[in-house]
Amino acid sequence: MPNRPKIYCACDVPDLHSALNLAQQMDGLPIGIKLGLEFFMGEGLNGVATIRRKHPDTSIFLDLKFHDIPNTVASALRVISDIGVDYTNLHASGGLEMMQRALDAVNSVPNPARLLAVTVLTALDDDALGAVGQQVPVADQVARLALLTQQAGLAGVVCSAHEILPLRAACGNDFILMTPGIRPEGSANDDQKRVMTPRDALLAGTTHMVIGRPITQSDNPRQAAEDILESILNA
Repeated sequence: MPNRPKIYCACDVPDLHSALNLAQQMDGLPIGIKLGLEFFMGEGLNGVATIRRKHPDTSIFLDLKFHDIPNTVASALRVISDIGVDYTNLHASGGLEMMQRALDAVNSVPNPARLLAVTVLTALDDDALGAVGQQVPVADQVARLALLTQQAGLAGVVCSAHEILPLRAACGNDFILMTPGIRPEGSANDDQKRVMTPRDALLAGTTHMVIGRPITQSDNPRQAAEDILESILNA
């Protein structure tokens, strides 16, 4: 596996050509690519495999957020983990057995992906979480699900940057924290409600950051990425 960088660029596009173009622009930078549902629904496993083949040194986070019965999730992840991605994920709210079965499936292949669990989506705040019947405040639910993830043996969680400090205290320094909702100074929050700048997230103790539109919707994505890297150089 390639080295896992601190920044993953969210490649939220539906077609292989656009994804390959973005990956090409990131070549040579210490930045990975996050491929999500939009890309996967358009291009599937073959699309992911093509990016892996054409960019063998680029770290890939396959962000599909599985949530189903344990056997179904385990079967799906057994396939996903065999195509050469560094990270993939599921929802911690699927429960302990689902996560344990999924981890066994992932680890059944020679070069397994590292498995992360989504705690609470960064598009949700206390009001939105309460409306679907989950316990609030958000921070308490995130901590509860992160500890369950750690109990299941997974590598870490996907969480808001605002939960970094309490999760570091609860789960330790070796627990991976992948944080979306990262916005450089002056960027719009878009549909994210719990956001933080890249520098502040690193200083708080995140492992990896997911940054999308501030890079991908820039007139010059590579320059935008280089500017972000410069902003965290001494963090």
